[in-house]
Amino acid sequence: MKKMKITALLLVAAALNAPLALQAQAQEHPNLIMTKSGIEKVRQNLGAVPLFDASVQSVKNEVDAEIALGIDTPIPKDFSGGYTHQRHKLNFLTAQKAGALYQILQDDKYAKYIRDMLFQYETMYVDLPVHPQERSYARGKLFWQCLNDSNWLVYMAQAYDAIYDTLSEQERDKLENNLFRPFADFISIENPQFYNRVHNHSTWGNAAVGMIALVMDDEELLDRALYGIEDDGLELGGRDNDGGFIKMAGQKAGFLANLEDPFSPDGYYTEGPYYQRYAMYPFLIFGLAMNHVKPEMKVFSHKDNVLLKGVDALLNLTDADGEFFPLNDGQKGMSYYTPALVTAVDIAYQYGEQNPQLLSIAEKQNQVLLDQSGLAVAMGIRDGKTQPFVKNSINLRDGQEGDQGGVGVLRHGNEDLTLVFKYAAQGLSHGHYDKLSFSLYESGDEVLQDYGLARFVNIGQKGGGNYLKENKTWAKTTIAHNTLSINEQMHFSGKYEIASEHHSDLYFYDDTKDDVQVVSATEGNAYPGTQMHRTMAIIKNEDFEKPFLLDIMKVKSDSKNQYDLPFYYMGQVLSDNFEYNSPTSLKPLGEQNGYQHLYLEGKGKPSSSTTQFSWLGDGKYYTLTSATEESDELLLTRLGANDPDFNLRRDAAFMLRRNGSGNTTFASVVEPHGSYSPVSELSVNSDSSIAELSIVHDDDAYTAVSIESIKGVRSLFILANKDAAKSKQHKLKVKGKEFSWTGPYLYTGS
Repeated sequence: MKKMKITALLLVAAALNAPLALQAQAQEHPNLIMTKSGIEKVRQNLGAVPLFDASVQSVKNEVDAEIALGIDTPIPKDFSGGYTHQRHKLNFLTAQKAGALYQILQDDKYAKYIRDMLFQYETMYVDLPVHPQERSYARGKLFWQCLNDSNWLVYMAQAYDAIYDTLSEQERDKLENNLFRPFADFISIENPQFYNRVHNHSTWGNAAVGMIALVMDDEELLDRALYGIEDDGLELGGRDNDGGFIKMAGQKAGFLANLEDPFSPDGYYTEGPYYQRYAMYPFLIFGLAMNHVKPEMKVFSHKDNVLLKGVDALLNLTDADGEFFPLNDGQKGMSYYTPALVTAVDIAYQYGEQNPQLLSIAEKQNQVLLDQSGLAVAMGIRDGKTQPFVKNSINLRDGQEGDQGGVGVLRHGNEDLTLVFKYAAQGLSHGHYDKLSFSLYESGDEVLQDYGLARFVNIGQKGGGNYLKENKTWAKTTIAHNTLSINEQMHFSGKYEIASEHHSDLYFYDDTKDDVQVVSATEGNAYPGTQMHRTMAIIKNEDFEKPFLLDIMKVKSDSKNQYDLPFYYMGQVLSDNFEYNSPTSLKPLGEQNGYQHLYLEGKGKPSSSTTQFSWLGDGKYYTLTSATEESDELLLTRLGANDPDFNLRRDAAFMLRRNGSGNTTFASVVEPHGSYSPVSELSVNSDSSIAELSIVHDDDAYTAVSIESIKGVRSLFILANKDAAKSKQHKLKVKGKEFSWTGPYLYTGS
């Protein structure tokens, strides 16, 4: 037996001059997510809380159907999407639900189902080899990667806890010695490259070991879960499948390190909302288990309640339809309707401040957890406590201390127009090379998109459901995003070891005004010798039908460069005010860094200093108006080149190209306007309201952009480039007229 370390938990107990609760008396079960008192309250309220009762019935129908089919634990062979993968996944999901049903309904058939399944796994696991698929840097046994094995143990620990008291001591010993402890050792000690790092993978691993440790009252395993493996034998510099570092100098490990490092004080998770959604389940489930069994650790209040803040941050990183913004590696369509967010919302409500706005999200989800937190949410809805969840503009800092850039979300009205501006850190191995990029939404519809990831999750025909090679050759590249590419190179040359050392910096953020909201940030490391400063403002002007977006990208460089600024629009091209040529045969725009995947469908030159490009998307009109120079090139591109397996969507972009420039400034307006109904066939306000867009002043100190409407009304936006202090007074003469203001910018309608 390995000698048990003296843990921080034991030190706490010694300081209190009292034994640990787990050592002083036999544990009660269940005690992880469900508790004796909580389940008693659930039983007392059955039949009286509609949403909870409906959730019980829905889960019962699902589990009963699985019980009728019988238990299948096939020998693993498939990637995600294949039968054996999906079967083992369905097994652990069903077992966890069956455990909840057993506790609530007290029907022995659910306990028997879990018992029989666990002993089938116990028989299998004794001689089970490593999974035959070799793609992962950390192969599992039941699944192709240890990550999914950890999923299994997180859920099965809950199922075991639910039926613990129905098993004999001999049965528990057999399961624990032949299945659970070997399983926990395999994903931790035998795979430290997976377990002993700061990453969503390790969060699942830590939670899995910790959950089963709490059920089995195993202090050594719990210590390993919280603090990692002390001597992991790993060398510095190893990489995972996504190119991220496995071990770095001074790196801590374990659940608490994963709770500390990736979260900012605002609750933003550095890998982005898609992976925050995925990681929130083990964070919250293990956090809740610790709250029940080891309350003295105060996991929920760790880092100023960062877990509960994380739920609020995650909900704010969704569009009007509840879908997460696809920052970094993120699959479009993932939303707060996922079961992980049902868990997050219910736990955040019950163990936070019982925010009534969370009840409106739960109402939309139309399901709750089968435990005391789910009951509390359902009772709150029944009792009319629900309030709408209001998503205002928000600036979420990135980095452990909140000093590594961030993500600014500007919203006007009821999410009529939503800007997502990314000036964050790299985001670990799931990060993209897209400093100062943005996406734009109108009422939940994408106007200008972030591509997201290149992966068909759990679709076996597409690379086994795993990340495709195009994730690196396209989705992560700079040109795949609405940001500036220089000389057809990626930010930081596409090298993770460089990118992970840097982040963009907030210049200022201001959402205090109803008519103008602004976020501005700088990036000085993506391209050596080049400084980028991007300022984006959502403006509501009475001369325009709808709010519009003003985009100013100011570039200072030591050399002459080719600048490419793409806008990935969503819809059908309507019109433009420039001439272009379309080739008779399509050729890639470039040879590498994502350019090899773009077909050049059209190429033209500006016909005036104000270039306009319009499209129709989801029944709404949009016009991109840009201040252009005579030497600029205007490119129409489309995805699909060098993609023989059709792994990429055939998305289109309008691209501004400026050659041979050093210091330069791009200014554009994205203007939503009008609508079209295919039912009435009525087209309303299909033309832009902008007559001219021009940069009327531009030097190191100030940049001024003039917008003239078709009614002849001019508005002016002036940015102070050197001093963003709110109290700083500024004065500038523009075209003979002097303007004075206080703060980093001025917007005037005359």
